[in-house]
Amino acid sequence: MMEKKNGKAEVSVSQAADMEVLQQKINTYSDLLYRIAFLQLRNNQDAEDVVQETFYQFIKRKQEFATPEHEKAWLIKVTLNGCRKIWRSAWHRHMDAAPGEELPAGMEESAGSAMEEDILKKERNREIMEAVMKLPRRYREVIHLFYFQQMSIKEIGAVTKRKESTVTSQLTRGRELLKKNLKEEYRYE
Repeated sequence: MMEKKNGKAEVSVSQAADMEVLQQKINTYSDLLYRIAFLQLRNNQDAEDVVQETFYQFIKRKQEFATPEHEKAWLIKVTLNGCRKIWRSAWHRHMDAAPGEELPAGMEESAGSAMEEDILKKERNREIMEAVMKLPRRYREVIHLFYFQQMSIKEIGAVTKRKESTVTSQLTRGRELLKKNLKEEYRYE
């Protein structure tokens, strides 16, 4: 709590420690949560709002997490719930994100030492990311969590509150749609 001393507000030692822990969590998870929210919402401002709301819920939560994996799963779950809340809003029920909206900086992975290889990989990753973003939300969500976040089917089921068989079906259908879209649009074999 803020203590007043000689008319000045001072931060207690425990608050300073809490702020340091919070900053560490923000540094650790903000990129991950933003990518998940952006992939779901396709809008920078909404994704930032969801991440901010997620960390607000984290601050309000008074219980400690059993493991770092539990903490990460909780943060992802709160982020996905925040995305669903926005999707249920009257505005988003009648709107879909503009298909031409650009991906935020850093969404593409770059690898390789040669400049040409790097450019080709970035372009391919951008195309794949765009194809993933065109998938229906239920498929986009499980594909992102499985491939981009390397979560198991069991973890995805727990986070999204879906049966493992449902997650498996959605992954299979999502892969088929993705393969079909990539073959049609980008002529990938």
